[in-house]
Amino acid sequence: MPQPDWLAAGLRLALYVDLGLLFGLPLFCTYALQREERASRFAMRCQALALGCVVAGIVLSLGALAVMARSMTGASDFSALQGHVFTMIVTGTDFGVAWSVRVGALLLCVLAGMTWRSGGARFAALAMLGGIALGTLAWGGHGAMHEGAMRYLHLASDVAHLLAAGAWVGALAAFLLLSVSRAATNGEDVALLSRTSDGFARVGTVIVATLILSGALNYWLIVGPALPEFAPMSYGGLLVAKLTLFVAMLGLAAANRFRLSPRLATAVRAGEPGMAVRALWRSLMLEAGAATLVLALVAVLGMLSPAPM
Repeated sequence: MPQPDWLAAGLRLALYVDLGLLFGLPLFCTYALQREERASRFAMRCQALALGCVVAGIVLSLGALAVMARSMTGASDFSALQGHVFTMIVTGTDFGVAWSVRVGALLLCVLAGMTWRSGGARFAALAMLGGIALGTLAWGGHGAMHEGAMRYLHLASDVAHLLAAGAWVGALAAFLLLSVSRAATNGEDVALLSRTSDGFARVGTVIVATLILSGALNYWLIVGPALPEFAPMSYGGLLVAKLTLFVAMLGLAAANRFRLSPRLATAVRAGEPGMAVRALWRSLMLEAGAATLVLALVAVLGMLSPAPM
């Protein structure tokens, strides 16, 4: 069975995480924070992290373009690549068009972060542009393998899956920023953590529903009615591992929603939130670890064929 290009897989993982944060963090600040809270220290940390993701996204996209050029030409060394190869990819392939849209959206993120004065408008612009950048990753996976109407359906499903995953990653990152150990002594952060974690249920339900529906559609479009091979490093084996981790994430999210968030709210009212914050932080760390493994598996799955070799 052919082995994936681990450098390409690593870049795909880094882009998933980076662009997921770029989309998800400003989105969280848009729907979860009240107007006055969008100028808080927490909001400014989210903005700084998002702008850091912009820089990283540009660098990672350049790396992904170089890896694609090496793959298409069969060059054994990056130094052997000629400039016309990059021009051909950017102007003559769907991957190149998506790459150009991504880099353009990332550059516009810098402009939005520097010029928008209103916190709400700034975070909305960053979320929109980050969502465009994240969505372009669909053109590097199985969604681009179809023709005609099926192609657009698959790409749309992939984009929806990516955006839902990015919204989940961004919310996890936001809750972790609010629940780090020093937050236990910061009344403003603790109150914000308690309110937003308790109120995340509706958004979380939409995210999970979108992931399940788009994931099921993607599976049908890629594999169809036949079952794939389930060897450990095969497409089917890695898919089972991904689904197992996803179920674990759902369990952790349910524990956060129904046990740890109410416990934190009670502790905040009692004026002793320290232990409740640390318990929620540990659960969020486990959920973030599972999410990272899921994204790593997705990065590899996008490079594998579901058909037995």
